[in-house]
Amino acid sequence: MRRICVFCGSADGRGTGYVEAAAALGGLLAKRGIGLVYGGASVGTMSVVADAALAAGGEVYGVIPRQLVEWEVAHHGLTELRVVADMHERKATMAALSDAFLALPGGAGTLEELFEVWTWATLGLHRKPIGLVDVDGYYRGLVAFVDHMVTEGFLRPENRDLIAVDPDPAVLLDKFTG
Repeated sequence: MRRICVFCGSADGRGTGYVEAAAALGGLLAKRGIGLVYGGASVGTMSVVADAALAAGGEVYGVIPRQLVEWEVAHHGLTELRVVADMHERKATMAALSDAFLALPGGAGTLEELFEVWTWATLGLHRKPIGLVDVDGYYRGLVAFVDHMVTEGFLRPENRDLIAVDPDPAVLLDKFTG
């Protein structure tokens, strides 16, 4: 596994747990020699995961739409920063650069990115692993709802199983490579 795309927030969230988890994940990826692909921003947990990976000697590839560069949120200290036309191109580029996907806690954009790669997997457009880093039970409600989708017949169990969930990113990485 050469690179993993991490979806995460443009905010830090409440308390310190989310920032600490983002920093730990960035360091873990670098320690394992896995490059980080992310949204290219210098704000929120996006910046934290990138800075931690860089500080640990890792490679970090950011992909950011031109509009966000113009808003001055681009991280200019990365291994590589790709500026793309829009959010659609951003997601496609991040997916093409990555061998797997992890979602840290985040907002609507994080969920949108997660759901898109999950949908692509259910359609057979890729076979890349997907995982949720469930920091402090952040994704507990989402996982319950996804399980409810299975119960109600709107989601096949095998498509539910395309997403691994664990609070420990090391466990998820081991599942991805094992």
